[in-house]
Amino acid sequence: MDNKLTFRQAKSCEADRIMQIIRQAQARMHAAGSHQWQDGYPAPGHISADIGRGCGYVLCKSDMEGPHAVIAYGAVVFDGEPAYNALDGQWLTDEPYVLVHRLAVADGERGRGVAAEFLRRTEALALERGVRAFRIDTNFDNQTMLRLIERAGFTYCGKVTYRSGRRLAYEKQL
Repeated sequence: MDNKLTFRQAKSCEADRIMQIIRQAQARMHAAGSHQWQDGYPAPGHISADIGRGCGYVLCKSDMEGPHAVIAYGAVVFDGEPAYNALDGQWLTDEPYVLVHRLAVADGERGRGVAAEFLRRTEALALERGVRAFRIDTNFDNQTMLRLIERAGFTYCGKVTYRSGRRLAYEKQL
């Protein structure tokens, strides 16, 4: 899979495709009974802000052109998450960290390891920047993400609170 995919910053012209992928993920979560992302989040403004800040990333099929080459999206953040400062629990490290928010995979690409590859590419980017800690959170009822986090080797550290509720928080040392 590595040679067939490109990991890079998202472009503003890809925002519609990214929102299509987000809406697909919202529908899957709703069908699975998850309450995550059922309140209008993430919205186009979140994606535009990610892209504007340079933290919106996509995984693309290398052999395709145009917006439909984009098969996964996530916000790869290196400047922290304020909610993580009030963790109900204990982080593994006090080091600078990378985190991923808003990770979503296109419907036709699920079950092929795309999300796991997105996390691997994020880890590689973090290591290139000298960052050796990776944090992530998800809702207690997002079974797909919980399985991905477990398989990727993250350790449960506690709970963080957002306006929409509490999330399970994890960290991995790289």
